[in-house]
Amino acid sequence: MLKFIKGNLENIDGVEIYPMISLLIFFIFFTALFAWVFTAKKAHIIEVSNIPLEDDNTILNETE
Repeated sequence: MLKFIKGNLENIDGVEIYPMISLLIFFIFFTALFAWVFTAKKAHIIEVSNIPLEDDNTILNETE
């Protein structure tokens, strides 16, 4: 199966740039996520972590 993919990719001009772009996007995304995790406010993290434990009625009453 790999030879079919490799054969098609060899015919595309400039295909060698795509793995580098993918790695760059991956690196930037996870670096930004890592930075956000360490700079996020503790109160926000606690509030978001308690969302699955809340009742639907409690959420509806708070928004009204």
